[in-house]
Amino acid sequence: MRDRLSGIAAFVNAAEAGSFALAAERMHLSRSAVGKTIARLEDQLGTRLFHRTTRSQSLTEDGHAYYERCVRALAELDAGEATLQAGRRDPQGRLHVSVPVLFGRRCVAPILLELAQRYPQLELQISFTDRVTDLVDEGIDLVVRSGRLRDAPAGLVARKLGEQTMTLCAAPAYLAKRGTPRTIADLAGHEGIFYANGRQDAAWPLTDENGVRQSVVVRHRLRLDDLETILAATIASAGIARLPCWLIGDALNSGALVKVLPELPGPRIELHLAWQQTRHLPSRMRVTIDELAALLPGILAIGTVEMK
Repeated sequence: MRDRLSGIAAFVNAAEAGSFALAAERMHLSRSAVGKTIARLEDQLGTRLFHRTTRSQSLTEDGHAYYERCVRALAELDAGEATLQAGRRDPQGRLHVSVPVLFGRRCVAPILLELAQRYPQLELQISFTDRVTDLVDEGIDLVVRSGRLRDAPAGLVARKLGEQTMTLCAAPAYLAKRGTPRTIADLAGHEGIFYANGRQDAAWPLTDENGVRQSVVVRHRLRLDDLETILAATIASAGIARLPCWLIGDALNSGALVKVLPELPGPRIELHLAWQQTRHLPSRMRVTIDELAALLPGILAIGTVEMK
């Protein structure tokens, strides 16, 4: 087997170099050694791989066919070796990750920063943005995206991290003053605080006890495009807001907020980690993907059930 592999390596080098002499130079062997190795390979195969003259050499028809298969075989061997080496090597090199602004700052960045502390050779760049990024044009290795990836471009690989649940909430002081809604219809008498980034209407998509979806319009004076500011306004008794559970977990547990209509099923927004498809995933990407996939589902579950 070893002789066969050395013969294949010599054959591929000779085919690509165009001469035994150049192949020998690349392999740090003598020309005669390369010639004898290829001759033995031809004897084993029972066919001529090269047309030889005193001035030139070229592949035979069998040589062309064999060359294509040898190149693929050597590539697979290289890939296997690279995979084993990557598994033994700590993550290193530059990794560019794009994340949503608030979720990235609150939930993703602490995980990535801990990874950077754990692996000193890992060079980390984190971009915080709520727009859809182009991985290739912007040189991004990994991206965290919310929502379904129905329109994901070809060549993009996605791994679902979990779902962020949205829920209505308010401060106990606000509810004590204005009353606690018991039905969706009761929301009409309340003040809403809405997230608005220029696209959403001032309405909440809600599902009632019978599974019927409704678009509920609530009186409002505040429309904000920052979830942390909405959270602060809600705690300050400015009204009822719909916020992701992972964001309000601490406020729920401290009693600063309570859920409104908690029996209603909250909308669930999928969260994915995506990257460009590649045959060989660098260890820095593989380790990061595995770490985020292991830890983010637990973070997303915070606040979905109130702790007593």
